[in-house]
Amino acid sequence: MSETSQASEAGGGSESERLLFGGPLVYDARWAEHDRAYFAMSLWGMALQLPRLVAFTARLAWRAERRALWTVGAAELTRGISQAISLIAVNSVLATVLADGTIQDRVRAAIPAMIGVAVTGIVGALATAASTAGTGRLEPKVERVATEMYLTHVAKVELSAIEDADFHRLMDSAQYGAGAARRMVNACTGVVGSLVSFVAAAGVLTVLHPALLPLLVLMTLPRSWASLKNARTRYASYLQWMQHSRAGRLLSQTLMRTDPAPEIRVHGIGPFLLQHFRGMSEASEDEQSRLAADAARIRLVASALTGVAAALTYTALGALLATGLMALSVAGTAVLAVRTGGQSLSTLVLQVNNLYEEACYVQDLERLFREAAQHAVPVGGAPVPEDLSVIRFENVTFHYPADGNRDGDGPTADRPEHTPEAKRPALKEVTLDIPVGKIVALVGENGSGKTTVSKLLAGLYQPDGGRVLWGGIDVRELDRGQLWSRIGMVSQDFHRWPFTCRMNVAIGQPQRPVDQRALEEAAVYAGAEKLVGELPRGWDTLLTKGYKGGHQISGGQWQRLGIARARYRDAEVLVVDEPTSALDAKAELEVFDQIRKLADGGQTVVLITHRLASVRHADLVHVLENGELRESGTFEELLNIPDGVFRGLFEMQRAQFHNVPRLPGQRPPADRTNETR
Repeated sequence: MSETSQASEAGGGSESERLLFGGPLVYDARWAEHDRAYFAMSLWGMALQLPRLVAFTARLAWRAERRALWTVGAAELTRGISQAISLIAVNSVLATVLADGTIQDRVRAAIPAMIGVAVTGIVGALATAASTAGTGRLEPKVERVATEMYLTHVAKVELSAIEDADFHRLMDSAQYGAGAARRMVNACTGVVGSLVSFVAAAGVLTVLHPALLPLLVLMTLPRSWASLKNARTRYASYLQWMQHSRAGRLLSQTLMRTDPAPEIRVHGIGPFLLQHFRGMSEASEDEQSRLAADAARIRLVASALTGVAAALTYTALGALLATGLMALSVAGTAVLAVRTGGQSLSTLVLQVNNLYEEACYVQDLERLFREAAQHAVPVGGAPVPEDLSVIRFENVTFHYPADGNRDGDGPTADRPEHTPEAKRPALKEVTLDIPVGKIVALVGENGSGKTTVSKLLAGLYQPDGGRVLWGGIDVRELDRGQLWSRIGMVSQDFHRWPFTCRMNVAIGQPQRPVDQRALEEAAVYAGAEKLVGELPRGWDTLLTKGYKGGHQISGGQWQRLGIARARYRDAEVLVVDEPTSALDAKAELEVFDQIRKLADGGQTVVLITHRLASVRHADLVHVLENGELRESGTFEELLNIPDGVFRGLFEMQRAQFHNVPRLPGQRPPADRTNETR
């Protein structure tokens, strides 16, 4: 049975896997495509790839540390030369010892050659030590360089590229390229060392007698084939076991998690999951037994072939000795050279195998570098006008990628469903103004285009059609870095950094030293000063669980810190996307009061919210529906539009709080004078 068929035979999975998951759990990620990559590559195909792979590894190592690379290269070359000289010295020792004369004379004559064997052995050991030390220095540096290159390229690409499904899959796979590059250094050192050793042994045999080279090949081919076959069999076994193990781990982790614990106990799900865990484990055990038997058969065949090759080799050596075509000393040296060369070739095959496997991920890293450069945010551009009066959307149309994120008012899905609706533009010929120094609200249902407008405003996306104008200048022409320095964003799914409380606010301005006074002012502004005071270590409390000293806070408390972060940033334009979704009614009113004060101070606020009563004090409200601008005006103007979109949405929300039957014994409200319209 071939390795490929072995690796895929468990395609249906166990009964438990088919029932619970519909089949084996196979990762839907680009890096998983490389699991069987080297099953399709022959040994000869790998050999053809060898020069390119070694050259790429050498370039990375050269960039990481040139001195260590020179050390490794020189050490491996020295080791190979010393090995060749050692074999020649051994041949000289044997020839001298087996020559005519007294034993004392022969030993005395062999002393120089024996000293040569000892010296070459010492030189080889020193070279090996130098190579090991150099490789040890190179590996972490190569990984650091590759990781920095990866992060640098990813951090510079457009947001549309990050959200593109194909590019995201490439990022997912390429992140393993740095670790693979590190392992390639070790594998490449092994390849070069084994190749040099094999060439040295082959060269010595050719010098001793041309007929010995075919004997080396005859002895080493079965062993090399066995090494490759066994390596692939072991890897096929790993792939099979991995799927069953992954399913079992998922069940065991589910049993240990906090979220499903109540339902597991109340519904009696524990025994059910344990039963299927046992079934998957037994299927994995059966698979391992089958693969172990296959591996044993392969080893038996390989051993038989090696034995036949050894018998033929020694028969040929005996024939050469019997016919006088080869001296006994040469035959002895040939045996050593054949064993050395065979071991070197077996190691070479395994290392080339490893090198090719790791190269799959490194090639993705190379590809990421190329594609990231194509999607990089442009550097430089026109300066952003200092005295802005309006930011204008002019006939703007925008489509998300087919597999990209859709506009929404909550955390966007990583992989949206493929629906006909997803083909429509997120925005269609939208024209609207955002006056500077005012509160501008964007309202509408989910998927109406509100968040898309805010991201186009911030230069995170570029329109497919039309223009976004800052002071009359197309955002495509502006210096993006300068543009972003004038924008602050607060969204309901803003990132919760696994840092201290202080840094979760101060990261709003990462380029400047932490200003404690500004931090305190931002906390007071967001109503977070009490929260900070109650934390175990105040501003220095680590806000992530699972670490010593880590502390967990609620969603509403996080939202206050997010607002404090935006205040600390002190940007000219503040985009606020559902800032109060996790706050109670009282805290929500306080936040909107603070937002109004921002506009009073000259800051432009773009407010995105579902709660239409919250936009009562906005200077301008834009109503979006299905990616199109339906209405614009003040709160009062929009409410007075008969059959208007805004009025309809507002009436639906207001109806939730009106005409609700009073519960038996419920007291009437003490004061209904402030009731929402």
